[in-house]
Amino acid sequence: MSKNENRIVWTSDQGDLRNNDPGTRKMISLPPHQQTIYLYRDSKGRGGKTVTLVKKLALSEEDMKELAKKLKQVCGSGGTIKDDMIEIQGEHRERIAEALIKLGYKVKIAGG
Repeated sequence: MSKNENRIVWTSDQGDLRNNDPGTRKMISLPPHQQTIYLYRDSKGRGGKTVTLVKKLALSEEDMKELAKKLKQVCGSGGTIKDDMIEIQGEHRERIAEALIKLGYKVKIAGG
């Protein structure tokens, strides 16, 4: 038997424990002035197309979606959120850096 087959899923004290998965935690957003965001350029695995990666964000899922929307509007480009980072289509590190600095973030441009 695996470990998951023997775990308690319901108790009279705590109720249904199946939704209390320790792997799913809510992240609390840090204020912009307490964060340093790194901007990378990448094209690996994308058929030679360049994307700008916005990494090391300490934001909740809702705040990350809101920031991604703002950055896509600033760049006039598409993008997505994957693995706790924002991907913006195209080479837009300078524009994104300016927008993030206006919002109060510290920005480091990495990569070549």
